Amino acid sequence: MAITEPILKEAQERMKKAEAALQRELGNIRAGRANASLLNRISADYYGAQTPLNQMAAITVPEPRVLMVTPFDKSALKEIEKAILASDLGISPANDGSAIRLVIPQLTEERRKELAKDVKAEGERAKVAVRNVRRDAMEALKKGHKDGQFTDDQLHQLEDQAQKLTDQAGKDVDAIVADKEKEILEG
Repeated sequence: MAITEPILKEAQERMKKAEAALQRELGNIRAGRANASLLNRISADYYGAQTPLNQMAAITVPEPRVLMVTPFDKSALKEIEKAILASDLGISPANDGSAIRLVIPQLTEERRKELAKDVKAEGERAKVAVRNVRRDAMEALKKGHKDGQFTDDQLHQLEDQAQKLTDQAGKDVDAIVADKEKEILEG
């Protein structure tokens, strides 16, 4: 559907941003598999400045449940290890002198269900964001109608388009959530 109305274009962009934010949040949820994005939020002290791990080390996945953190500067190894220990990951790093191995433990069934609930909650937050975008777009359209920019028929068409955008974004969010839930529950 080609969208020509700037209000709807902006709404569509904001809905896509809500979906992207959901993807980022879900990337931080540990699903029992090694994923380099698990370490995205962790920063270590590097010469007096908090530096994200992915800027000071190569993060690889040599095995399905193992993350390997190889610092570019070996002197930063201890600081990286401290940062991982201090994080909320709940994973103990194994330092071999040149790299740090993180073995991702297998998730229990109970923990999987908890994570699935968290995923659903994130999905619901994304849907709320999408609905808020729709509300803003509808208000802008009604204001435009009141100001004489749109006729009644145009307003109804644009409102229908806004609703279709919202419905599609909702389906996209549902698909993202379903994929992540499946990943978590299958482990």
